[in-house]
Amino acid sequence: MNARREFLRRSGGLVVAFSLAPYAHGQGAAKAGKPRLPGSLAKDPYLDAWIRVDASGAVTVFTGKAELGQGIKTAILQVAAEELDVAMDRIALVTADTARTPNEGFTAGSHSLQDSGTAIRNAAAQVRALLVQEAARRWNAEARALTTANGIVSAPDGRRARYGELAAALDLHVDARPDAPLKEASDFRVMDRPVPRVDIPAKVTGGAAYVHDLRLPGMLHARVVRPPSYGATLAAFDPRSVEQRPGVVKVVRDGSFVAVVAEREWTAIQAMAELARACRWNESARLPDEGKLGAFLASLPSKDDVILDRGGASAAPARTLEASYSRPYLAHGSIGPSCAVAHLADGRLTVWSHTQGVYPDRKAIAEMLGMPEEKIRLVHAEGAGCYGHNGADDAAADAALIATHVSGRPVRVQWMREQELAWEPFGAAMLVRVRAALDSRGRIADWEYAVWSNTHSTRPGTGGSLLAGQSARGLRLPPPRAIPQPEGGGDRNAIPLYVLPRARVTSRFLEDMPVRVSALRSLGAYMNVFAVESFMDELADAAGADPVDFRLAHLDDPRARDVVRTAAERFGWKKGAAAGSGVGQGFAFARYKNLAAYCAIACEAEVDLETGKPRLKRVVAAVDSGQVVNPDGLRNQIEGAIVQSSSWTLYERVAFDARRIRSIDWQTYPILRFDSVPESVEVHVVDRPGAPFLGSGEAGQGPMAAALANAIAHASRRRLRDLPLARRELS
Repeated sequence: MNARREFLRRSGGLVVAFSLAPYAHGQGAAKAGKPRLPGSLAKDPYLDAWIRVDASGAVTVFTGKAELGQGIKTAILQVAAEELDVAMDRIALVTADTARTPNEGFTAGSHSLQDSGTAIRNAAAQVRALLVQEAARRWNAEARALTTANGIVSAPDGRRARYGELAAALDLHVDARPDAPLKEASDFRVMDRPVPRVDIPAKVTGGAAYVHDLRLPGMLHARVVRPPSYGATLAAFDPRSVEQRPGVVKVVRDGSFVAVVAEREWTAIQAMAELARACRWNESARLPDEGKLGAFLASLPSKDDVILDRGGASAAPARTLEASYSRPYLAHGSIGPSCAVAHLADGRLTVWSHTQGVYPDRKAIAEMLGMPEEKIRLVHAEGAGCYGHNGADDAAADAALIATHVSGRPVRVQWMREQELAWEPFGAAMLVRVRAALDSRGRIADWEYAVWSNTHSTRPGTGGSLLAGQSARGLRLPPPRAIPQPEGGGDRNAIPLYVLPRARVTSRFLEDMPVRVSALRSLGAYMNVFAVESFMDELADAAGADPVDFRLAHLDDPRARDVVRTAAERFGWKKGAAAGSGVGQGFAFARYKNLAAYCAIACEAEVDLETGKPRLKRVVAAVDSGQVVNPDGLRNQIEGAIVQSSSWTLYERVAFDARRIRSIDWQTYPILRFDSVPESVEVHVVDRPGAPFLGSGEAGQGPMAAALANAIAHASRRRLRDLPLARRELS
């Protein structure tokens, strides 16, 4: 690291390299009573971890977060350009690379702008201030009299200096300050403006956009032979006919890990199919009865944690309601099956992967291979479909392991569709039981809620988290852990934001994981918001209240009330609309994790009363994400959440029998098709100039599920509580 920094210093300019050992600075400052540094600066406080200005004035910004299709590249560039007073096209952005960027862990939980965007904004503002101070020193002028624009510092008397000239005299290997001189929102010229996404052109024109498109000189192609079921071990193996195939370079067997390497991709695919027929497996998997999944979850031993226990006084209940809700295992359903490229040369391994955590994945691969971490470089390259822990990390491990058997040439591994759908970690199945009492005024007097769920993260960090680590090295998956509140995992958003005089919420954490599970977009929030907001409609109906009015009567957060009112008004919410006509309106609200973006959604759905088949007609959303960076990007996120959540809510479920996953293609794992996309989607942004960034990438999943379920109930007078809602029509 020191050698790298010294090299960059000698190259001239204001250096923003990176540092991997500054953690004590931010944490120590907090312990010493000093103000905590904002965002990811608290973990990596040196300014030179985030920004570089070279002698020409060109700027490089470094973020440990990855572009997953959420538009973070564009937003980060806007943030940096705004605070530096540099045009966006003068800034180069480097994302998630263990050799170049800060370690910001996983790109997850809607934390990119909250953590990295906040860090870069503050670092950029301080870099601009230092440049101004250097100009003031040279000119013997007052810093406050100088201005910046387009990468130039100017004085009132006409003197000007380009950033590159000033940067040569500065060393930014200094701690960031907690009181960066940030711009006022009224002065923004780049932030809070719609800017075209920088990642889109290549994706819509057939350019090189994804890791799948990466081609290196001399690159080989590999395919892995997956076992037929969880825990299966290789009993017999005869590779001779495959090894004799023209174009086959090598057949790899490492424990129960089997793969074939070839000069061309089609050769690898054909050889994989033949090799699969030559393998015999011992199977031992025992999966639960898919048709009785809720009862199975409730029967498992659980570790119970009361995450809310409010015991205030309440009026005598006039009516009590109770209900249970469930969701199945859900797949990520990435359109592009997982892919990675690995190259071992001169004892150093480089892996290109669409992992959401380059540093944790590097650590896991290092353990699997028995290599020092510093000899492995993980570089993020976008994947065609993501949002959670899909097969990306496993594909990276596959490629890394295979590369050790063909040293000197890059190896590209891509999973097949059936491998992706059978072997990726799924979103955990969940069960919710809720009971509430209404008082004589129709207000909620008592609330009791319990949620059963496995862990929502088995992400890499150890070699046992990787399929290749398990099959080739016999490494074991670490014991599952619950993600603690306030963010939570299976209990994310299990605590309602509503005013409840008496409430008890219990998280029942299930350690037994018969099906491979991990992070799926929004973790448990999707299910908990679906359950809470469905039940709020049921309570409103029992109280004889309008669903929107009922929510407002139980909300005291003014920002929550604003998004609820905005969504209802822009939708044209009709109070007292008759139910059971075949066309219904539904409403739902949540604040993601109770600490990120606020989102309210109203929707109109049509139900064929003969077949029960639902059709989503119109959706109107309101979102408050704090200070907006790119309004179009924010709308993209909510629109994407609406479409994805509609697919989960209506159609998706992982199918399996007693031994194997059976939903291995788009017929057996159906997703929303183009002809089922809502006919109209509107997203209205409630801007909060100057407020902190709030994560919005996962704010819409839960509200959309409940709004749709509520609309179907209103249209049909039939309350469906078990996801997916259209499962009967598809069977």
